[in-house]
Order: sequence, then C-alpha cells, then structure tokens
Amino acid sequence: MEAPPHLLERPPGMQIALAIGGPVVLGAICGILVGVSEVAYTALSLLAILGGIAAGYEHPTADEGSVRGFCGGIVFGTMIVAVSAVSGLDPKAQLPHPPGFLPVLTTILGMLFGAIGGWLRSRHDRRERLAARTAH
Repeated sequence: MEAPPHLLERPPGMQIALAIGGPVVLGAICGILVGVSEVAYTALSLLAILGGIAAGYEHPTADEGSVRGFCGGIVFGTMIVAVSAVSGLDPKAQLPHPPGFLPVLTTILGMLFGAIGGWLRSRHDRRERLAARTAH
C-alpha cells in the first residue's frame, strides 16, 4: 500500500490548509459542540486523535511528526476555547479549569499522537525501501 506524500512534498497552499486549516476547522467545530452536546464534543475530540496520528504520518520521522502535532495541538485547543467563549452558548461539556489549560493539554497530546504517526511512517518507509532493494 502506498503512503500519502510527505507534507513538504505537497504544494505550499495545501501544506498550510492541512497543517493549519485542519486544526482550525476541527477546533472551531469542537468549540461549537461544547455548547451543543457533551457526547458530540467528546466523540469528535476523540476522533481528532486519529487526525493527529494521520498528520504525523505525513512526516518521515517521529521527531518531525511531533513538531506537526505541537503546531496542530496548540491551534486545535486554542480554537476550542476561543470559539466556545464567543459562541454565546451555555456549555454542555466541561472544559478544564482554567480554560487556558486546554491548549496546553491538546499540545502535549498532539505531540504524542504526531510522534506516533511519524514513527509509523518511518516504519512504512523503511519496509518500502527494503522491498525495493530486494526486488532488484
């Protein structure tokens, strides 16, 4: 199975859309869901774990994946707090107190999930190189 291209192999506009746009949109949706449904907020937040791993998978190493996770995690958490605060909706889901702790938490978790994705990608790339060498 062929892996998706590395993030830096994509056009610059797509790099920005994936690395920043994804966490902005997902964080904004989660921020709205804080005031709509605790179950929906929790479910989408848990689904974001897969997004963090997938984002890390676009990088050749766990180190680079963790940097991507750092950036995505801080944007994701900040958007949740900001959109929740300005939405005017009464919270149905409980965010950590103080609210500024959520971006810290999502940044740490984002680094972890991004590193996992990068580690998985490095294993995949290594297997591909080995298979290519043995095929010749």
